[in-house]
Amino acid sequence: MAMAVMLMILRIYLIFVIIVMLVYAIRHFIFSVNRFQGRQRMYYNDIYATKMKSISILVPMHNEEQVLDEALKALLKCDYDRDMMEIIPINDNSTDRTKEMLDEYHRRYEFIRPLHRDCEDRGKPVGLNEAMQLATGEIIIVFDADYRPARNLLKQLAIVFEDPEVGAVMGRVIPYNSQRNLLTRLINIERSGGYQVDQQARYNMRLIPQYGGTVGAFRKNVMIEMGGFDTSVLAEDTDLTFRMYLRGWKVMYANSAECYEESPESWTVRSRQIRRWARGHNQVMLHQTIPLLFTKNMSIREKLDGLLLLLVYAVPVILLFGHLTSYLLFFMGKMNIFSGWWVLLFIGTYCSFGNFAPFYEIGVALILDGMAGEIFLLPLLLFNFYFYMWAITLGFFDAVWDLFTRRKVTWAKTQRFANRNKPGA
Repeated sequence: MAMAVMLMILRIYLIFVIIVMLVYAIRHFIFSVNRFQGRQRMYYNDIYATKMKSISILVPMHNEEQVLDEALKALLKCDYDRDMMEIIPINDNSTDRTKEMLDEYHRRYEFIRPLHRDCEDRGKPVGLNEAMQLATGEIIIVFDADYRPARNLLKQLAIVFEDPEVGAVMGRVIPYNSQRNLLTRLINIERSGGYQVDQQARYNMRLIPQYGGTVGAFRKNVMIEMGGFDTSVLAEDTDLTFRMYLRGWKVMYANSAECYEESPESWTVRSRQIRRWARGHNQVMLHQTIPLLFTKNMSIREKLDGLLLLLVYAVPVILLFGHLTSYLLFFMGKMNIFSGWWVLLFIGTYCSFGNFAPFYEIGVALILDGMAGEIFLLPLLLFNFYFYMWAITLGFFDAVWDLFTRRKVTWAKTQRFANRNKPGA
């Protein structure tokens, strides 16, 4: 009897996995078709404001002497009225030359006002909360310390807030060290698919573009009314996205607002980064799923997209257990879940369509970005997926453990590689 119940549970779970993967396959395909052939929703570039809104640019930093110089120089080159902007680098308990370098910038530029934090409560969310209390701008724009904004980026992010329904906006991230090695090339094409197709398609279809934690902006008064960033979660960006929508605000995506990042050049560093993202994203999933389902401030379409977005870092875990379930049923000689010729047709269709659905988005993005030659890297993403699956699974269980133990999360920044990218290094 117990064996029969276990077999039934395993078979039901395997069918559940197939349904989940089909749903995401269809989702990716719809986004790809929309981006390639659908009507594209225009951004706010044609709006002209006689007076731009005041902005405060926050840049969290912890031991960033390698990269902060390039980041601040890029911000200083941005086209924005300096009387309407301030830059607040957040020196969060640095032990290198970050403090001295920021103080030198402050001596040269009055509107660069460093916030030096020397306390036990370290981390990006808590640092942003403290800096927001000092910020004088209506709009908060956040950059990570290794990001280099394009000249027109600040204006492109700020102009969207002329729309009274907009609570936040996200720009596009492009790696600037994409040709360093195989890993950075793979990250580059993933970024291309994620922004050029996935984010833009969700913006086109009026679903939920995601605020990404950097290269983004939000209304300061709205964020303060919401109590600031939740310091108990690592993915403060995903949390902000859903808190905005739950309160009736919209998040926009600016595909032409480009900013350039440093990608991890080590598989170990990338694994830690993905694990941290998965941990934070799944923390938000565990906190926000129920409010999402019952809110009256979102349409059915937005709720469905929001649910699929929340589950993104849980799907690899679901798929991993699906693999284990299929192996177990196979070795038990109980894989005869379905029978008949139509099953072969279904399996063949899914293997050719469903398994490669994410690659459709990346393939379309590479064509749109003029990087068609990189399409030859697509087969390698299959192996990359299993690498990510392990890191994401660890992050998923980190988030579950956080929920039950209520342990305090700590901020761990991604290792920088700037010195290695300099000539002669």
